[in-house]
Amino acid sequence: MGGKQSHGFSNKELSEVSVSQGSKSAGSEQGGLSSAAERIRRHTTVHFGYSTLSLAMRGLDDAPAELWELRELQKLNLSMNCLCSLPPALGALDNLVVLNLWGNNLTSLPPEIGLLKKLRVLFACRNRLSEVPEELGSCACLEVLSLANNQITSLPGSLAGMHNLSKLNLSHNRIAHIPTCVYSMKGLVFLHLACNRLETIADQIQDLVNLKILIVEGNSIHTLPKTLCFLESLELLNVDFNELQSVPVEMYLLSRLRRLACHPLDKGLHIVHNPLLKPIQEVLQGGLSALYNYLKPT
Repeated sequence: MGGKQSHGFSNKELSEVSVSQGSKSAGSEQGGLSSAAERIRRHTTVHFGYSTLSLAMRGLDDAPAELWELRELQKLNLSMNCLCSLPPALGALDNLVVLNLWGNNLTSLPPEIGLLKKLRVLFACRNRLSEVPEELGSCACLEVLSLANNQITSLPGSLAGMHNLSKLNLSHNRIAHIPTCVYSMKGLVFLHLACNRLETIADQIQDLVNLKILIVEGNSIHTLPKTLCFLESLELLNVDFNELQSVPVEMYLLSRLRRLACHPLDKGLHIVHNPLLKPIQEVLQGGLSALYNYLKPT
């Protein structure tokens, strides 16, 4: 979906739609779509088999009221606008599979978002969210959830039931403790918690048995739990820019961390800019294999 604009859908047309809110056609009075909604519908496309509409980068303070009449929509892109809120009518789009709200001024999500039972991808990053509604936990089909770059401090316990969630991005928020519900998301493969206010990682991290990528750089973590070392699928662990002085003796069990990594996207162990004490600091100069050989029991 990205930030691509709908073909031929000008800002002038959007303004005309907004002005015409409340002016319904005769068909609308009989249960059909309003004429304004029909004008919006003409700019939907079918992309990879999905009914798609992009209103990205339109300078919208409010989405057109008629938008919520298009119940057939499956992918909706409202990114990079000036939206401060979404109406309860969002819940009427119960065929949505992908909803992109990236880069707005949203301070909350409506409880009716829980009515989107088919939703698989939700991008709500770069907003002003301080909390997430309990009702989001009803979106049991959700596979990708990005809440990065907000003001979130925790998540509701209802999200513990998101067993299909594979990617969760909570980076650049105000989280001091990994929300308890996260440890119940057994399907997680990717967990991004960089640039929060974490000081510890709970022992329950071992419950995320499918985790391949864990990013917690830019926090204040001073110790890693030994249970972290039981995540046999882990391929990328980023603990750069924390307060680590040592590592768990069991770290050699993370056999899929094959090297010390430098580039942010490289697989392996990222552990620079930590106040590591001797001898760990010196051993690491020989690479990850040297560290593992040092930690392995003789």
